[in-house]
Amino acid sequence: MRLHIQSAPGARMRAFRRIAIGLAGLAAVASPLVHAAAASAETTVAAMAERTHFHGIAVDARDSARLFLATHHGLFAVTLDGKAIQISATADDYMGFTAHPSDPLVLYASGHPESGDNLGFIASTDGGRTWTRLSAGAGGPVDFHQMDVSKADPNVIYGVFGNIQRSDDGGRNWREIGPPPEGLIRLAASRRDANTLFAATQKGLFKSADAGRSWQLAHIVSRPATMVYVTHAGDAYAFMVGTGLLRAKDESANWEIVSAGLGRDVILHLAADPKDGRRLYAVTYNAQTRAQAVVASRDGGASWIRLGSP
Repeated sequence: MRLHIQSAPGARMRAFRRIAIGLAGLAAVASPLVHAAAASAETTVAAMAERTHFHGIAVDARDSARLFLATHHGLFAVTLDGKAIQISATADDYMGFTAHPSDPLVLYASGHPESGDNLGFIASTDGGRTWTRLSAGAGGPVDFHQMDVSKADPNVIYGVFGNIQRSDDGGRNWREIGPPPEGLIRLAASRRDANTLFAATQKGLFKSADAGRSWQLAHIVSRPATMVYVTHAGDAYAFMVGTGLLRAKDESANWEIVSAGLGRDVILHLAADPKDGRRLYAVTYNAQTRAQAVVASRDGGASWIRLGSP
């Protein structure tokens, strides 16, 4: 993944390039971190950050004090004290991961099995312990690195495998829509309309009102956006390099800066508590140190602490 900004001068340009190189290292399948030993069944987030990659996060709708953390070596349940336990029966690589917006037992994923090849589109109906392939996807088996379920219509699911794909029947059948915006990093489906998508890309934040067939800039600043996420309440969040965490209430076009206080870290994944939208959880990454972390906010993203901190 390479981030490139033509207009950023001097030190800002150098900082963006460092982030680009770091994200490229994080995305590389052949990196030393990926080839480290698989995570143990019982561990901590801090220990996991040293030996696996974090690919997605969600709040367990049955228990707001419990998170799902999708990794290169399986799915883990994480508690707010920073402790973690593997809940998936296998240590598959869940490159794409998202929770069903209304059924707390249903989770969706894509990626690679331990044995290699691609998983296709898979689902769990027991909270992440066991998984079943619902579909190979269009031209699959697919390996969706970006995917999301529409909160407006949970039967509508989007994934990216070369082109944007869409399912209208809960992931059983898929059709290709068209190419994603250049340099796609993250994809998020609207809470208001099943045909509306947001995209975080190397060239900025984009929005589509026609299921991904065409795209328009969603923010006037064209800087790399590493994350975009829509809450159950319909608020859109995005992280923009050099700007910080942004929020647009009710998916409006009015983006406000929520926090610029993450230092050199960028947010790669975000999840909001469906019962309390001010409680946010994020996977962060530092391009200079290549350090990952899971952080929590109790004030809608204005301030953050690492999981396990007092």
